[in-house]
Amino acid sequence: MTSPFVPGSAVRIEGRAGGPLSGLTFAAKDLFDVAGLPTGGGNPDWARWNPVPERHSWAVQTLLDAGATLIGKTITDEVSLGILGENAFEGTPLNPAAPGHVPGGSSSGSASAVARGLCDTALGTDTGGSVRVPASFCGLYGIRPTHGRVPVEGMLPQAPSSDTTGWFARDAATFARVSSVMLGEAIAPARPTRLVIATDAFGFAEPATSAALQPLLERLKRLIPDWREEVMAPQGLSVWGRAQRTLQPVEAWETFRPWVETDNPRFAFSVARGLVLGAMTPESERGWAQLLRQEVRGRLRHLLPPGTVLAMPTTPFPAPKAGLPLPMLNPLRDQILCLCAQGGLAGHPQLSIPGATVEGLPVGLSLIAARGADALLIGAALSLENA
Repeated sequence: MTSPFVPGSAVRIEGRAGGPLSGLTFAAKDLFDVAGLPTGGGNPDWARWNPVPERHSWAVQTLLDAGATLIGKTITDEVSLGILGENAFEGTPLNPAAPGHVPGGSSSGSASAVARGLCDTALGTDTGGSVRVPASFCGLYGIRPTHGRVPVEGMLPQAPSSDTTGWFARDAATFARVSSVMLGEAIAPARPTRLVIATDAFGFAEPATSAALQPLLERLKRLIPDWREEVMAPQGLSVWGRAQRTLQPVEAWETFRPWVETDNPRFAFSVARGLVLGAMTPESERGWAQLLRQEVRGRLRHLLPPGTVLAMPTTPFPAPKAGLPLPMLNPLRDQILCLCAQGGLAGHPQLSIPGATVEGLPVGLSLIAARGADALLIGAALSLENA
C-alpha cells in the first residue's frame, strides 16, 4: 500500500481568507487541473502528451475561493478506467478502514486521504461508481451529484454522458459545508416525504452486506415513516450493468483515441482491454444500450417524484483484498457495476452514507433522489445522523 498522493504533487495553496470553508483542507484527484502542476491522470504518458495547465479547474478554484486550502493531488486508476483503486504505475493507496483491502476507485487516493485524516475533504470523479464505491469501501460520505449540475471544466473527461465531479468527507456536517459550496445552495437537515427501498438491490448484495445495512435502514424508516418496497430495475440489475458497460467504454475510446493513436501510451492490461472493447463495440449494441438508458431514466423518474428518496446498498460487498489476480477481479467489477449503473445511465444524484460494517469492513447505504434534489439527500443524511 502506498501514499494517497501523487509523487511530486505536494503543494499548499491557501484558500481565500474568511470564506465559508476557511480552516478546511482538501486534495484533488489527479484528473483536476491545478495551475503549475501536470495533470497526470494516473498514467505516466498522459502528462507528457498534455501541457501543464495554467489555471485551476472549476472545482479546485471553487473550493479555494470558499477558503479551503489545497494540499496535494491524489492517485487515480489510470485515466479513471477502474473501480477498485489499484494503479499499476503509482500503486494502491491505503484503505485505513480495511488494511490489506483495496480503497475502491477510481477516486482511490482522494478517499484514502480523507479516510486517513490527511485532509478534511477531497475531490473525486464518478462515471461508473468512482466516488460511490470508494466511499462505501472506506467508510465515508461521498456523492455523485446530478449529472451536469456541477461544472467539469478543467477535469479530465472519460465518458462525458456519465462523467461527474464528486467529493468526500468523514462526517455529515463537514460534508454539508462542502456540498453547499459545490452545489451553490444552502443545505439544512431535511426529512424526505417518502422512502422507496430497492428490494432487488438488497437481494443482489451479499447477504452479509444487506444484513449489516438493516440498522441504518431502520433508522431511515423512523425518519421517513411513509415507506414502501419496490423493484428498482424491472429489466434486471445485470441488464442495467450491461448497458453501462456498453456505453462507457465506447465513449472512453472516443475520448482517448487521438492520444492512443498518436502516442501509443503504456497501459495496464485491464485498462488497455477496456479501450479495445470500446473500440470494437458494434453500433447495434450501442443503439440497444441507448434505448435501455431511456428506460432507466423513465423508471427512476417514476420511482422518484419530488420529496422521495430511494435506499439501496452502495456496493454488493465490502472492499476485496488488494492484489487479487484478474480472473478473480473481473466478476467483482461486474457485480459492483450492477449496483452503480443507474448513476451513469440516469444521472440522478446519489449519496453514499457510512455507518455499517461486515466483519469490520465498511459498507455504505446509498440514497438516490430526483434530478436536482442533491440538497435533499445531504439534508436527509444530516437528519439521519441524529435520528
